[in-house]
Amino acid sequence: MISIQNVRKIFSGKKGEFKAVDDVNLEIKDGEIFGVIGYSGAGKSTLIRMLNGLEIPTEGSVTVAGRVISKIKGAELRKARQEISMIFQHFNLLWSRTVSENIAFPLEIAGVKGAERKKRVTELIKLVGLEGRENAYPSELSGGQKQRVGIARALANNPKVLLCDEATSALDPQTTDSILELLVDINKRLGLTIVLITHEMHVIRKICHRVAVMESGRVVELGSVLDVFKNPQQPITKRFVQQVSENEDTKETADHLLERYNSGQVVKLTFIGESAEQPVITNLIRHHQVTVNILQGQVAQTQNGSYGTLFIHIDGDEKEVNQAVDFIRSQQVGVEVVTND
Repeated sequence: MISIQNVRKIFSGKKGEFKAVDDVNLEIKDGEIFGVIGYSGAGKSTLIRMLNGLEIPTEGSVTVAGRVISKIKGAELRKARQEISMIFQHFNLLWSRTVSENIAFPLEIAGVKGAERKKRVTELIKLVGLEGRENAYPSELSGGQKQRVGIARALANNPKVLLCDEATSALDPQTTDSILELLVDINKRLGLTIVLITHEMHVIRKICHRVAVMESGRVVELGSVLDVFKNPQQPITKRFVQQVSENEDTKETADHLLERYNSGQVVKLTFIGESAEQPVITNLIRHHQVTVNILQGQVAQTQNGSYGTLFIHIDGDEKEVNQAVDFIRSQQVGVEVVTND
């Protein structure tokens, strides 16, 4: 559906040239929810803007739904953009128009006649769960409702691709989850290809099939979300994974525990897929003469399966502790010794 080949974007300024995107190559499949994550300045916003022609690459090519977006202009580009919709962090609604009128706007531009336009708006309002709010103005809506209007408007012309530019960054956690669930539902119902950029790993974990991690304009890591959670390679990826797998006080708790007992090992266990449902700790205690103290843990769902982390302190005879760690490894559980006295 989307092919990004050898793409660079260089901006010129008073201080010289700046590479916002540097030699990026990506293939995004039809019907996929694909995430791009990075901190501010990583190049992700510039990259997504090249998918609908808002930015033109300095080098390389961008192909979306069979059209080389990086080469077309004028009427051809406007036609292509009807198949590539976008939603934004701050909604970008027309404040003088009602919910229905905002959703109808792209249909008016496309020349869709009144009766057909009204029917389509009604369908979209139902799809995004805004029944009863048709005549409300944006100032009368919550942040989540505004984003639902933005999503409905973006779907008006039956696009093949939906681009999401930090679409949940302005929302509270509960509202964020409801919008993410709506995007998953739309993806499944319509087979829509969704590309989203974010700096929040929770968003990636919740809905994406694959993820590209960007840093300094380059894609430094790429893979299925579950694989990236299971085995992050780059330091930046590890920091993102820690956003959702570790509490801020985990390291402090581990240090305090080892200082108190002055023995044993603090171990981070990573559970992927079926291993997340196994009674590993119970079997560990049954097989080895060790004590186990659970520090912190959680299990979360990704689109590809379960992912869980558990921080434990294992104490006892040094030989028994080492054998206990080896036993855990034999249970297809990821093991990382956080602190080892």
